[in-house]
Amino acid sequence: MKGIVTKSTGSWYTVRLENGSIIECRLKGVFRTKGIKSTNPVAVGDRVVVERDEEMKGSVITHIEDRDNYVIRKSVNLSKRSHIIAANVDQAVLIATVEQPKTLQGFIDRFLVAAEAYDIPAVIVFNKIDLYSDESIDELEFYDLMYRDIGYQVLATSAVTGDGLDDLADVLRDKVSLLSGNSGVGKSTLINAIDPKLDLKTGTISKSHKLGQHTTTFAEMFPLAMGGDIIDTPGIRSFGMVDMEDAEISHYFPEIFEISAGCKFNNCMHLNEPGCAVLKALENGDISPTRYKSYINILKGLDDENPYRVDEFAE
Repeated sequence: MKGIVTKSTGSWYTVRLENGSIIECRLKGVFRTKGIKSTNPVAVGDRVVVERDEEMKGSVITHIEDRDNYVIRKSVNLSKRSHIIAANVDQAVLIATVEQPKTLQGFIDRFLVAAEAYDIPAVIVFNKIDLYSDESIDELEFYDLMYRDIGYQVLATSAVTGDGLDDLADVLRDKVSLLSGNSGVGKSTLINAIDPKLDLKTGTISKSHKLGQHTTTFAEMFPLAMGGDIIDTPGIRSFGMVDMEDAEISHYFPEIFEISAGCKFNNCMHLNEPGCAVLKALENGDISPTRYKSYINILKGLDDENPYRVDEFAE
């Protein structure tokens, strides 16, 4: 029997078979994922072969088919290993908010860089626009213009007013979409507004810290009534880069990569090298200073708030 893993809790795996039935499985033997030192050999989105094992008195996963792609993060406890968030996705959708809580641009750019690195199209959805102040609306317009100019699709939504829900539904329809974002940005509420039958668990915002209360424990795939699947992921405190060489990072900023063709040196890091086309473009206003700041922070292993890297899911 063949199916797709829709949930992984570490020891048990929920698999949706080709006939639509849902079964719980364990792994048969020890799996080794080619080329990936991972803490979890099987991830949500994996296409697997399942067999009935009478000795174990249940179903077991015996084979994982080759992945089209995958998204990983660093393991919290084992820094040299990684954790696969999801596999075989058509697009990565970042749910962000300008306020309540505020999503930092550095986080958005890390997400986009990771999506570029895995060659997965990315969409940015700014949610809760019904709560935005005039200042936040101005900031939203800045983001909208900047990211659209780079080539990303940007949406503005509100589950309360219904703004942008049809556009988001069109984006998700008939695709496997990885949904991510900080805790509290309203991922589950937004999806419930699009497909009420899912009835995903939602949380509240902490008044003291204006942060979301973590509600999603494991990545999980849900079928959409209109067609397609979403993979809901735990709120991520910071999106860390994994197995990425310093010289590669600029390649995943589309506007920097395009302009870097004019640099004097092929190995230009766009820091202080003579004849750097990127620095010239920055000076001329052709590259956003905030995007360049994100590039430098990723290059130095910094996040926007702390002088060290945080590569873990929110607890």
